[in-house]
Amino acid sequence: MSETLLEVQHLKKYFPIQKGLWNKTHGHVKAVDDISFSVHKGETFGLVGESGCGKSTTGRALLRLIEPSEGKVFFEGKEITGLSAEGMRKQRRDMQIVFQDPYSSLDPRHSVQRILEEPLIVHGVTSRKERQQRIERLVEVVGLSRSHLHRYPHQFSGGQRQRIGIARALALQPKLIVADEPVSALDVSIQSQVINLLQDLQSEFGLTYIFIAHDLSVVKHICDRVAVMYLGRIVEIADKEKLYADPQHPYTQALLSAVPEPDPDVKPKRIILQGEVPSPANAPIGCAFNTRCPKVMDVCRTDRPPLRDTGEGHSTACHLYTGAAEVV
Repeated sequence: MSETLLEVQHLKKYFPIQKGLWNKTHGHVKAVDDISFSVHKGETFGLVGESGCGKSTTGRALLRLIEPSEGKVFFEGKEITGLSAEGMRKQRRDMQIVFQDPYSSLDPRHSVQRILEEPLIVHGVTSRKERQQRIERLVEVVGLSRSHLHRYPHQFSGGQRQRIGIARALALQPKLIVADEPVSALDVSIQSQVINLLQDLQSEFGLTYIFIAHDLSVVKHICDRVAVMYLGRIVEIADKEKLYADPQHPYTQALLSAVPEPDPDVKPKRIILQGEVPSPANAPIGCAFNTRCPKVMDVCRTDRPPLRDTGEGHSTACHLYTGAAEVV
């Protein structure tokens, strides 16, 4: 098995619901509800699911851009959830993020030169010559030119702005990049360019990605392993070939059935789920999917299914697989 770069253990992120004059807490939105997984060095690990399932919150909690409520995160065997603010700032040299919106994530008052130079200054690359050489190399690597360095974000297209965001993430030569839906705001033709760029950069610099997306066609193209999330929980993890060929959890089956079929002669078998996605502030007892699952059983309404190893690196959180061993 490949070397583990990142390990997540029982991660939770609850947001308090405050009401009244004194802002008393009347409950919590369980955005991330006790998830565990590991990411191997050099792979692209996908996090997929419907909007609101907790994918982006997970990515931000891993980097402590928002503080987890519970759980532990280990990077190269070292726990980072207990680091001080200064310690975490140093740690982020190795852990960067590409945000979903390439415009709002860039300061409109700063030129590309300053956007790319700022992380180098903050993290102690003090030689001006070295900073300039690295900046010029970065813009060339992501498909821009040196003439773009003195322009501002509003002067670029969406695809170019995302390239700037990728260049900023690469500036400190990180080991892990969390790509939070990096192509969802882009045109389809630009999406393919950015995805190919990410793959080329991974090969050149030995990067590890956590790729957050809801477009399953993109995930199938770029990811090595995929974790499926529903209502703040991971319901299935597998290699992409196994996941797409043999989805085990009923939610994954429904999700994959919605992927458009490019062949007009093939009639896909759609699985239409009934009902609405429950609120994460009032998640169902037991399995979170029990209110919409076509295979629901009585035990699903009372007991939360653990993530079980169903063989060959495939793990599923479903009571249909009670004979499999739990994933620790």
